[in-house]
Parts: sequence; structure tokens; C-alpha cells
Amino acid sequence: MSADRVQYFSDLQNDDFAGTSINTCHVGKDFLYLHCSFLWRFFSFFLYYFVALPIVWLVAKFYLGLKFENRKALRSLRGCGFFLYGNHTRVLDAFIPALAVFPQRSYIIAGPDAVSIPGLKHLVMMLGALPIPTEQAAMRNFLSAISVRSHKGSCIAVYPEAHIWPFFTGIRPFPDTAFRYPVKEGVASVAMVTTYHRRKGIFRFLKKPGMTVTFSAPMFPDHSLSPRKAQAELRDRAYTFMEETAKKKNQVEYIHYVQAPQCEDKLVDKRGV
Repeated sequence: MSADRVQYFSDLQNDDFAGTSINTCHVGKDFLYLHCSFLWRFFSFFLYYFVALPIVWLVAKFYLGLKFENRKALRSLRGCGFFLYGNHTRVLDAFIPALAVFPQRSYIIAGPDAVSIPGLKHLVMMLGALPIPTEQAAMRNFLSAISVRSHKGSCIAVYPEAHIWPFFTGIRPFPDTAFRYPVKEGVASVAMVTTYHRRKGIFRFLKKPGMTVTFSAPMFPDHSLSPRKAQAELRDRAYTFMEETAKKKNQVEYIHYVQAPQCEDKLVDKRGV
């Protein structure tokens, strides 16, 4: 695979190339994760199914070139709460779970940046954001919201790499912290891997490659282990699937990432564009 661009990085786990500059807001103990009013739930349902999803489908089909593989693995979990773990390679990754599990409802565990854009906090929450608290006192409400959503049969998406590396074709290291959720709730997990393919047909003129998202079979926690060991074992199974799938299915390397400690956040276009 020959890349068009080179991206230099210094820290495999903590560098972020999302290209956004948001002043992160405080997500404290008074942050409201669950809204019970009829109006809130009505507008959330309407915006999710009748506004966001049609737009997302069009963007995914014609701009992202999105394809699903082994989506049938999700059918056995329809109506059941489960967690979906994926690699983070595009800002628009947040919309993939909604399409993948439709008509099931999906939520996404996100950084506090997700609710930090002025005027968009409530819209983002209605569409399914569950922002990670910025203080320990809010963790109880956060975990309670996750528990409620999972036990009401929703899919909860997690991007354990945390930071966005556009078009990255590998799987970056991530801790097992996020895998405590399915262990605690006693529900299934599915790993999904975004890889990149060459555009074909009328879309072959587009410079950016298309996306393929491949799903694993459902994985359940091993309750014969302690909770701490169970979440580590679950993380290892997910990581192994993601790494093997990424190596097998990536066809195109649009951006080549090179470790260069003295050259943080330097993007070089080899075509001089």
C-alpha cells in the first residue's frame, strides 16, 4: 500500500489528529444523563430516527463508501443490550453504530468535548451521547445511565482508543478499562473494525478510500474469573480480533503514520497539495 500523505506522531496512545479545537466543558455531578420528560423523549426519538439517520445513511453511502461485513452477528442481539467496541479513524465514526444496529437504538460513550459545543449540548444528548465525567463525583450518574440504557435493550458504542487517527490502518493499544461495563452488566460485547478499501464504479474518482466495518461474533464475559481479570480477558479477545482483521482487510493506506518524537502533528502531503 502506497500512502498519499505522511503523518508524524510522538505518542501512539495520546496523540490526537481530529483537527478540532473545542474548549471542553465541565461534566460534573449535576450533569443530567437521563431525561424523563415526555417532550425530551419525543424529540429525541424524532431527531434520531427521522432526521439524523436518513442524513447519516446518505453520508455513509455516498461520501464514506461504507460497507458492513458480518452484520448478521448483531441479529442475535436485537432487543438485547450490548456493547460495541471499535477503532477510531474518522470524526464520523460516531454515526456508524446507529446504522449498524438499526432499528435498535444506539448510544455512544464520548469525551466531554461532545457536549462542549455551544448550543449543541442538548442535541448531541438527544442523539445518544454519554459524555465521560470530568470529575469523580459524576461517575455514579454516568455508570447508572449506562446500566439503564443497556438493560433497556440499547447498543452502547465505545471507542477505547479514545483519540482519532484519520485513516489509520492499524489498531492502537488501549487499556481494558472500558471493558468493565459489559462485565458489570453481564451482557455481550461485539468488536468492530473499520478498514479501508479502494473505491470502485462511479466513486473511483474520489481520492479518499471507502470504509468497511467488520463485526466479530458476540463475546460474553467469563464469569469464572474475577471482574478485574474478566475485563482484561475480554479486552484481549476484542483486541486480537481487531488487530487480525485490520491486517487482513485494509487495502489502502491513505495516510502513513511515522513515529518521530521531534515532529509532533506534522502532516506532509507527498503530492505537494
